[in-house]
Amino acid sequence: MTLAEKAAQLGSVNADLLLDDDGELDRETAEDLLSEGMGHLTRIGGEGGLSPTDAARVTNELQDVLAETRLGVPAIPHEECLSGYMGPEGTTFPQSIGMASTWDPDLMAEVTATVRSEMEAIGTRHALSPVLDVARDLRWGRVEETFGEDPYLVAAMASGYVSGLQGDSVEEGISATLKHFAAHGATEGGRNRTSVNLGRRELRETHLFPYEAVIATQDAESVMNAYHDIDGVPCASSEWLLTDVLRGEFGFDGTVVSDYYSIDFLREEHGVTDSDRESGVAALEAGIDVELPATDCYGEHLVEAVEAGELAEATLDEAVRRVLRTKFEKGVVDEPTVDADAAADAFHTDAATDLTERAARESIVLLKNDDDLLPLDAGLDSVAVVGPKADDGPEMMGDYAYAAHYPEQEVATNATTPLDAVEARADADGFDVTHEDGCTTTGPSTEGFDAAADAAADADVALAFVGARSAVDLSERDVDDADNPTLPTSGEGSDVTDLRLPGVQQDLVERLHETGTPLVVVVVSGKPHAIEWVAETVPAVLQAWLPGEEGGTAVADVLFGDYNPAGHLPVSFARSVGQLPVHYSRRPNSATKDYVSTESSPLFPFGHGLSYTDFEYDDFDCSSSRLHPSGSVTASVTVTNVGDRAGTDVVQLYARAESPDQARPVQELTGFQRVSLDAGESARVSFQVDATQLAYHDQAMDLTVHEGPYELRVGHSAADVAASASVEVTDTKAVPRTGRTYFAETSVEPQ
Repeated sequence: MTLAEKAAQLGSVNADLLLDDDGELDRETAEDLLSEGMGHLTRIGGEGGLSPTDAARVTNELQDVLAETRLGVPAIPHEECLSGYMGPEGTTFPQSIGMASTWDPDLMAEVTATVRSEMEAIGTRHALSPVLDVARDLRWGRVEETFGEDPYLVAAMASGYVSGLQGDSVEEGISATLKHFAAHGATEGGRNRTSVNLGRRELRETHLFPYEAVIATQDAESVMNAYHDIDGVPCASSEWLLTDVLRGEFGFDGTVVSDYYSIDFLREEHGVTDSDRESGVAALEAGIDVELPATDCYGEHLVEAVEAGELAEATLDEAVRRVLRTKFEKGVVDEPTVDADAAADAFHTDAATDLTERAARESIVLLKNDDDLLPLDAGLDSVAVVGPKADDGPEMMGDYAYAAHYPEQEVATNATTPLDAVEARADADGFDVTHEDGCTTTGPSTEGFDAAADAAADADVALAFVGARSAVDLSERDVDDADNPTLPTSGEGSDVTDLRLPGVQQDLVERLHETGTPLVVVVVSGKPHAIEWVAETVPAVLQAWLPGEEGGTAVADVLFGDYNPAGHLPVSFARSVGQLPVHYSRRPNSATKDYVSTESSPLFPFGHGLSYTDFEYDDFDCSSSRLHPSGSVTASVTVTNVGDRAGTDVVQLYARAESPDQARPVQELTGFQRVSLDAGESARVSFQVDATQLAYHDQAMDLTVHEGPYELRVGHSAADVAASASVEVTDTKAVPRTGRTYFAETSVEPQ
């Protein structure tokens, strides 16, 4: 291979450069841009706005162009799929924070297996998901993209995601990309792309743990660097992070791709380089194999750097080998094209629709239910549906859904809104429905309050659908325009300084409450809002997150009792933004210190979730009171459904060191298990905990199982511990790199 051909394998080209205004391939331009070959094709279907048939056809045409080059090496087409394929006609599932609320990695795998089938149909071989960022600053707009605040839960859900997407074989699956490496959820001020300043212990034990676990257990095939710097060193140019830790310590052997334009940002944002060439050299030497979404700093810049002696050709060769190996392993070299005529058949199947509805139901969290207001009585005569989130399809979706990613465009959706679902229920059950928006998500106008209050006053029950609007990139919007009713306050680039319901939505809820009509608030939002007044005053509150295209149906199923809610929070809810940080696993001196006017405890704790039935825990015990540092112990509890209807519980196991040699979290999630029980039914739930799960980094930063007493706790949430037991670790032992267990093995035995 020539230097130019090698460098081309590390580049990419995006749809905007290849398609004309009619969405057709500009073949002359394509032949020019692809003349030396190409590493990746960037979002041909999603960015190009192409139907599945056209996405497959154009991708085939591009692979045909590449087949005519001197080497004939095809490219790897990639797409986004955080909550489903992010392109026209893709099935949209709940956003990640909602999927995390299911506490069900197997369901996550089912979802991504369905996503894989749609993406394979259009020729995609690589996906830029999932997000493994640990979200503890709730101001950050991208909290909704994460699996929450706990590294164990993040790792478990991401493992399910990768398992379903990559499938049973490398050739048949879609490469998953773990992002954003690393600690992107810990930026200064909760602002996207700002600096991260963490101690080495917190960086490793909290923010690097999910990557290590998923790489070790699922053999993830790709990793994406983060935009920010860590203690002054941008992730995109950090050899320590991308090579020493990722490849050396974690044993990662796949491809590292750049977050979009992050190599450009070495000069433009960080100011650590003076030219595109210098940026490209710094990124490649750090360990980034492929530049996305277009070739700005690689390509000819790398060729010139090698020729000028600024870059070793061996460094270039190493990255090229990884990219070429992936192309062979994924089967793209042998079969670069797909059947375009069959592409549409893979989309929006009946099974996919059923699955997104099931996922949405399982993601909904019942936060409060005073006097058993829910489920709603079958004999209702009238229901008022109010609020700005009641009847807008894109409002059901997260920022990386196609409809929400392009908020300024009119994008057709298949979403069922809550109003749609409640009206369908009304048609079947014979009650009346009135609907009023009341206000917009962010605007200041209260002109609709009177109509909304009148509707509520005349109804048997009022359902208020409120929350933040999710979208991507505020760069071209006037964020100071308070009159903008569509201003997003959640999603990438939509970081906030206030966790309250945006706009005048809480005022609307207060007005509805004043009518005296029983009120249910349904929060349709990727944000864990500070809803203290709502939680204290309104009798019933549901957190629906961003439930996807069948979210409306799922919400109605929960409201009317067709589904017993079983979601549990993957993140703690703050009482106010000033209370942050409020995650459950703080160290003792942080977890117990109150403010003058606000206590330290969260509004709703991590792991919280109510049901229409009740579960009791009994007979918690451990298989041994002593634990060798190379051994394991089994903790078991009997769970009984003591209510009068079937339901599903999430049993949570926490651990804490009782007398550690350093300040440790008050407790840490060590295992969890969903268990479904009929009324009166019991099951014995067991967790096999390996001693290495209790390990932490010692004074020398070596991962070590430490001798001493530990407490295992079983609970309904991090704040609702039902029972505990003590275990004594008998010795201190360093954990070898290949000798770590990441997840507790669980079992459920009917009693």
